[in-house]
Amino acid sequence: MKPAAFEYVVADSVANAVTTLSEAGSKAKILAGGQSLVPMLNFRLVRPAILVDINRIPDLAFIEEVGDTIRVGALARHHQLEISPVVAKHLPVLAAAMTHVAHLAIRNRGTIGGSLSHADPAAELPMIALLLNAKLCLVSSKGERTIAASDFFRDALTVAIGEDEMVAEIHLPKLPQNTGWGFEEVARRAGDFALVAVAVTVTASDDEVTEARIALTGVGSTPVRMQKAETLLRGQKIETKLVRQVVETVRAAITPDTDLHASSDYRRHLAGVLTGRAISAAWKRVTETIA
Repeated sequence: MKPAAFEYVVADSVANAVTTLSEAGSKAKILAGGQSLVPMLNFRLVRPAILVDINRIPDLAFIEEVGDTIRVGALARHHQLEISPVVAKHLPVLAAAMTHVAHLAIRNRGTIGGSLSHADPAAELPMIALLLNAKLCLVSSKGERTIAASDFFRDALTVAIGEDEMVAEIHLPKLPQNTGWGFEEVARRAGDFALVAVAVTVTASDDEVTEARIALTGVGSTPVRMQKAETLLRGQKIETKLVRQVVETVRAAITPDTDLHASSDYRRHLAGVLTGRAISAAWKRVTETIA
């Protein structure tokens, strides 16, 4: 397959890119890593009149530590996140998740801004953005605005971004001290989209959970936080009985779709199993840190 004809514009600045978007309206698409967009173009699932290539915009591929926040440019590649010492130190669950994204060739091209904007319901990065309380900085010809990840993902492949806006950078708060993490995923083959993936962080003090976060992907049209299950963990010492209660709470909260890859019941079962494993891994890491 070949894409429908389009005009190709190379943006050399964010201002240039958003001006083109503003002038084109709904007829333009941003090209970053292209790992999702190009296949959609080839299958003619999308037919933009204008493709705005932002790969030559300088200073959009950074990962930097600023106070209590890790700032990541929209053009930072998946593999950069995977190997970044800053990410490994302050957001190790993000580094772990990146090893599950497709294959190295794709991770070398795919971008954080592109993945979040594409919002595939089985992708790892949207789930991690939700887990880490990320904020996305959006830029348009009218100015800038910031939106929380919890408000950004609207539906499958649908996000709260205007036709004249692009993601410029992502702000990820550092994890608190004494935080352990767990990441679990099941896919049919290495590099495939997840049937289900679960990410957990647990912060503890004096052998009790002070904060817990649980996020899942592959169980609905968007990634989800399990707030009721998180509440069960707070103020508790994690033991087998409590983990089982959390697992059942997670299973009761989700209604995954059935498709050619897995049934709803199988995905719900997986979600519980992986949640239990991720909580146990997070608790082990945090107790080792405290000890």
